[in-house]
Amino acid sequence: MRKLLSFLLLLTITVSAQAAWYVAGNGTTGSTWCNGKSWVINGSAMTESNGVWSITFSSLPVGSYEFKVTDGSQTWLGYQKFSADCSNLYAVSVGNDANIGFSLQQAQDVTITYNGSVICLQGKTGNAYPDPSKYAQVAVPSEYEGVMLQAFYWDSHKLTTYSNTKYASLQNYADEIGEHFDLVWFPPSGYGSGVGYYTKCYSNLASDWGNRVELNKVIETLHQHDCKAIADIVINHFQSTSGWAKSFATNNFYPYGSYTITSKHICAGDEAFIKSSSDSKSLAHGNADTGTNDEGCRDLDHTQEYVQQMCEAYTKWMINEVGFDGFRYDMTRGYSGSYLSQYNLASEPFFSVSEFWMDDVSSVKNHLADASYNTLAFDFPLKKAIRTWNGGSGYANLKNKGLRSEGLSRFAVTFIDNHDTFHRSDNQGAEFLGYNTNLANKRAEILAANAYLLMLPGVPCVFWPHWYTYKEEIERLIGIRKAVGIHSESEVTDETASTNTYSATITGHKGKVVLRMGSARSTSAPAGYMQAYSGDLFDIYTTTATPLAQPAEQSPMTPQKVMEDGFIYIERNGSRYTLQGQQLR
Repeated sequence: MRKLLSFLLLLTITVSAQAAWYVAGNGTTGSTWCNGKSWVINGSAMTESNGVWSITFSSLPVGSYEFKVTDGSQTWLGYQKFSADCSNLYAVSVGNDANIGFSLQQAQDVTITYNGSVICLQGKTGNAYPDPSKYAQVAVPSEYEGVMLQAFYWDSHKLTTYSNTKYASLQNYADEIGEHFDLVWFPPSGYGSGVGYYTKCYSNLASDWGNRVELNKVIETLHQHDCKAIADIVINHFQSTSGWAKSFATNNFYPYGSYTITSKHICAGDEAFIKSSSDSKSLAHGNADTGTNDEGCRDLDHTQEYVQQMCEAYTKWMINEVGFDGFRYDMTRGYSGSYLSQYNLASEPFFSVSEFWMDDVSSVKNHLADASYNTLAFDFPLKKAIRTWNGGSGYANLKNKGLRSEGLSRFAVTFIDNHDTFHRSDNQGAEFLGYNTNLANKRAEILAANAYLLMLPGVPCVFWPHWYTYKEEIERLIGIRKAVGIHSESEVTDETASTNTYSATITGHKGKVVLRMGSARSTSAPAGYMQAYSGDLFDIYTTTATPLAQPAEQSPMTPQKVMEDGFIYIERNGSRYTLQGQQLR
């Protein structure tokens, strides 16, 4: 007890000796938040009383905020010091620097305190934490064995490098796609410019990729194979039809209503209201943004009931009238995850994935919590690990990375590249393959990366150029995954992770897989396993019936070894034999 009292006395003396504490955050000119100063280390001084430092920001408007407590000189205290026990505002860790982030759904006074041990965040009204009873109610199938295909790449509505992927072209591949994949991610379907991420009208399905008749034909063919169509939903921003924010197209979601937004439904911090070159600066606007601003278009204010009603109508219409089965939500850093959850609960998609583009696991984890786990998220932290490996010597980077490291494989859509990372010239050399890479020259690396993707838990999303270039190999890998029954929540035992090798055992619903990668990998089959695939940089061994990798030109008459329930059989011309030659079927 004496030691505890001495410690508390020392703590009080230490805090009292501190000259001052400050709050630094994402303030903007004219705002009461952080006195309008942006990340100034000594910008907003706290007041001390009985060893507790505090500051109150009056009448903060609806919006999204970030901050840290500082000593005014060099010390920055972030989310690691935040305590939910003394806070009534829900806060999350933001970015690699672990800023304390919170959103307000209604204007109120906000008080921040620091007692030398923990940071507390109190709002006059408060902001409820997500309700655990609503976690994972929709859009997140459990132990899901499905595999997704991204059925486009940047400008593939006009390019033919890896085939054109307009709806009419996709129709030619629909039967083959449906045979191997369970989910197909379509490009944005709304009328807009370029690839379609600056949508002018959600309900006008005459896009760069084709018309509604062509779209429905592809979806119908996929559905015949029990393959589901995933729509690309762009609800962070919207493109005006006149001026910066003078007028917008009407969205008619029959039978769910018709909606026409105005400048009043655009976030207050949008360029339309602050840039000197804008012709809409004097127009009425909405509340502060609840996420990151997008400069390319007008940011929708999701705090407004009218915008929420429009987005609910849009998602219901896409599911029930157009025929999609789920959503890929674009740029979800642009608004609070709570709205994504709201729209999924309203429309009840089979599947949902959020593009929350952050490389650190904590940020993506917090986004999922903000969305009440009613969506999956692209595993950008895992993508970073794959990019770091890049077919080189960094195999240790593949051990227990991404959302799997937090026990969240069920909510992870894993991937190697997508339309953005593969296309952007400013990322040349930084992503897995870089800009305009000739995939034919990267066969070993691409197949090894896809083997890692398809043997691990989560929901793997195969990139169209990879599938198009290496169809036979990737389809065989998918076949192995499905034969073993690897699913989104499969257990993984990481066995070896060093400079030159990585190995793991993955448990599926129907068996197990051993994946070995790298130049130093063992090439002998583990006891009770048989080799199912041999690649330049990897080998796969299974305990279940899986055909050995064979060259494409081999005849169906060629015998193949398979293992089932620990026994090895020979299959030839559709018949199965024991090793002694006895025909079983």
